[in-house]
Amino acid sequence: MNKTSPMEFILSGLTDRTKLNIPLFVIFLHIYITTVVGNIGIIYLCITKTHLHKPMYFFLSNLSFVDLVYSSAVTPKMLRDFLSETKAISFLGCALQMYIFGSFATIECLLLGVMAYDRYVAICSPLLYQVHMSSILCLDMVGAAYFGGLVNSLVHTVYAFHLNICRTNIIDHFFCDLPPLYKLSCSDISMNVVVLIILAGLVTMSSIILIIVSYTNIVLTIMRIKSAQGRYKAFQTCASHITVVSVFYGTIFFMYLRPSVSNVLQQDRVASVFYSIVIPMLNPFIYSLRNAEVIEALKSSWKFLK
Repeated sequence: MNKTSPMEFILSGLTDRTKLNIPLFVIFLHIYITTVVGNIGIIYLCITKTHLHKPMYFFLSNLSFVDLVYSSAVTPKMLRDFLSETKAISFLGCALQMYIFGSFATIECLLLGVMAYDRYVAICSPLLYQVHMSSILCLDMVGAAYFGGLVNSLVHTVYAFHLNICRTNIIDHFFCDLPPLYKLSCSDISMNVVVLIILAGLVTMSSIILIIVSYTNIVLTIMRIKSAQGRYKAFQTCASHITVVSVFYGTIFFMYLRPSVSNVLQQDRVASVFYSIVIPMLNPFIYSLRNAEVIEALKSSWKFLK
């Protein structure tokens, strides 16, 4: 069978009900604007406010940058497609979208593990926090997360776009993602699936294990604190991160750990919207509303603007 390389793909979009296109465009435009403003705001605060020049906020600024990039890989194209009839995306554009989204979604997964370790050191070894969480170590951990994400996504993207696409060029999704692209291939995708499972498993499990081990030690340490106020204060330093981890992994588990009988396409699209578009908007609010230092920085910035 001859190998084909379509010049472009057609995205089926979020919905086939055209009367919903304008309302959905307005909703997701507001979500995207909020995402951009919120994450740029967090990055600005972490850079300009000296009391936020700590490892925790260095990781937070990187998390905001990652959210901003991987949301931007999907949302602007989706917004344009709400107002377009063809919903076309070039072959190169599809590969680039898949690579950027996959890279930064993986980086977020790894960063959440790194941030859990940071909270473990802050609570379990507070007197040695600055020694353990040195600038070099922080840069190394963030660099490792970026390297892992970029390489992981590169492998998946290269494997995916070497498949023989011969059935149709219509991708049954609102952005270029691996499972919908696999459905277009008449090549053997078993190796792609194996590589996907192995690499995704390594990334996810390494982050989850780091999170579980860190928070197990955190809980044990907090339980040894005698005063209720001390326990509450220690818990508050982790509350934002716990919330972000719960939302992120809750969505991922819903997507990939359901029985196959419940694997309904529309449910997958809703879950995809949540982790690719809604979560990047929520994260800045979670850290802003549950973190006293961020709230203080917001107040001082607001006073300056007034």
